[in-house]
Amino acid sequence: MTTAVDLPDPLVHPFAPAGRRDPYPAYRWLQTHAPVHHDRFSGMWLVTGHAACAALLRDARFSAALGQRERARDDRLPVSMLTTDPPDHHRLRAPGGLLLGPAALRSVAGGLRQDVDTVLSGLAARGGEPDAIEDLGTPLATAVFGRLFGLPPAEHAVFTDLARAASVNLDPMAPPAQAARGRLAASALTHYLDAHARALNERGDRTSPLAALAADGRLERHEMLGILSLAVIGGWQPLAETVGNGLLWLLPEGRAVRRRITGDPEFARTCADELLRLEAPIPFAARVATESVELPGGRVPAGARVLAVIAAANRDPAVFEDPDRLVPDRNPNPHLAFGAGPHFCLAAALVRQVLPTLLARLLTRFPDLRGPDLPPSFEPTLVPRRLTAFPLHLGPGDAPEPTEGP
Repeated sequence: MTTAVDLPDPLVHPFAPAGRRDPYPAYRWLQTHAPVHHDRFSGMWLVTGHAACAALLRDARFSAALGQRERARDDRLPVSMLTTDPPDHHRLRAPGGLLLGPAALRSVAGGLRQDVDTVLSGLAARGGEPDAIEDLGTPLATAVFGRLFGLPPAEHAVFTDLARAASVNLDPMAPPAQAARGRLAASALTHYLDAHARALNERGDRTSPLAALAADGRLERHEMLGILSLAVIGGWQPLAETVGNGLLWLLPEGRAVRRRITGDPEFARTCADELLRLEAPIPFAARVATESVELPGGRVPAGARVLAVIAAANRDPAVFEDPDRLVPDRNPNPHLAFGAGPHFCLAAALVRQVLPTLLARLLTRFPDLRGPDLPPSFEPTLVPRRLTAFPLHLGPGDAPEPTEGP
């Protein structure tokens, strides 16, 4: 079906404030009755089926650069892999690997494990009921990006404030006043990263992935800074939110699952992917069709503003058995939390390294860890998908700091 449709009562549109906290019932109805359709509420074409989303994200006829028009704002994100199409996309993505590619991750792998343990020590020292996002996810995201950028610990608080303020740019439908603050914050973040990159160069520091990126001659300065801004705006807060979103699903699981996570690195990685499938912090990808395209489930016309609803595709019952349930050893797991095709998230390998490490070491150190007794509450925002809060009960005491693990 490719005509406009209306959701039946009592379903609420998933983009409406009342529907954002739990959009999945509406997504399921759309997958069944209108997997590709023009949405009167947003003015966009919504694609909710897994096969259609995967095809869309891999099809060069859907433009990411033109997808900027989906943003209900006058500002534009910096030039980067996210906002360009080939050949510019490929030209920018190759140097981006110096920041987030395999060699960069290998160079910081040992440090990242130390950062996880440092964050967990801070969690233990805090006592009380720390929050999974503010006291675990946020400091972890800062430590990870601080490691990649070569930031000393003394700079972490400044970086956190800038990253938090700039991350409002994730939301394409932020209110005007909030969007204006986001523009100012993004500019301040860019100036901060530019000054830090220049300081690394002046010191002759080539040890951090950021230093390698800044020294690469294939990029203009503004292009290098666009990649850095994208890494922070598109990576820092989503990583922080992934921790809370994942623990929401994982902590109700029994002891057997926890023991396997702490003792089997491959199982920990498989489980981390399943958590990303269930509650991806970035639930959409925007494109514009440069010509009429037939997708599984319907055709979109040339010029259509299209939204690949990744959150819906990741729970498509045609692909995932028991799609609304955590299956820790789900394999295969073709989720689209990192996108697909040329724009597959460059930070995917980083997340797949950090998240399993965190889960294994967290559950080793706090074997009795549990979440809040009250039902979870999600923020009424479209992007990112995030909890309002998720207090943690650490248990009677923490185990000795682990010295080995994934």
